[in-house]
Amino acid sequence: MDDADEATLSRLASALSDADTAAALTGAGISAPSGVPTFRGEEGVWGTEFDPMDFRIGRFRRDPEGFWRDRLDLHDRLFPDGVEPNSAHEALASLEAAGLLDAVVTQNTDGLHAAAGSETVLELHGNAARVACVDCGATRPAEPVHERVRAAVEGEDGTDRELPPTCPDCGGVLKPDVVLFGESLPRRTFRRARDLAADSDVFLAIGSSLEVEPAASLPRRAAAGGTLAVVNLDSTAADKRADIRFRADVTDVLPALAARLDVR
Repeated sequence: MDDADEATLSRLASALSDADTAAALTGAGISAPSGVPTFRGEEGVWGTEFDPMDFRIGRFRRDPEGFWRDRLDLHDRLFPDGVEPNSAHEALASLEAAGLLDAVVTQNTDGLHAAAGSETVLELHGNAARVACVDCGATRPAEPVHERVRAAVEGEDGTDRELPPTCPDCGGVLKPDVVLFGESLPRRTFRRARDLAADSDVFLAIGSSLEVEPAASLPRRAAAGGTLAVVNLDSTAADKRADIRFRADVTDVLPALAARLDVR
């Protein structure tokens, strides 16, 4: 980091030290260094490899079999084998463990914050490691369901070729436990995120363009009463409101912040 970034880092560290409440909002940019592709942008999977219209809730309801075939391809692309938390995820977990961060609100569905050790994680868009029954609401691990879908798609002999996959409890169709296009964010989770943003003395917006609503409203809400810090490689929709800005890699800034606060 140059001298300007070091001075900015000192400001942010001081603000976190003095804060009674602090939270972070994370987007795809925090998981990209772990090998999770982004959805948007020049290298994003939308428009280059997949059509977002194929992953609308209406398509799931009309054609669950076709949806699951495409969803399996998307899941395999988004979550290649060996994806693990990176130093930015670990830094946020360390800040929480030290009592300097109250929660992480994430737009990501990869589960990497919990894997890194963060305990209070609000998943605005759900978690791709789970599936949920549309009838009884029961949730279960997604991987065995993915294997059933994969076997059905590949037509393996001696396998359960049930497609779409159904709930063993009630027979209802299983759905990825994520927010599809056309669905609203989970109300309770988003309400908690809004309250957290409003109450935070320091709010970190990390690895997100902050263009997608309603998550993009959280930094605006936070900036009204606290210090807003933005960490992103590119410009964001909240830059003009931000008190502190880093146009830098999250895996450089967040570990440096943890080190500045003597958090391990």
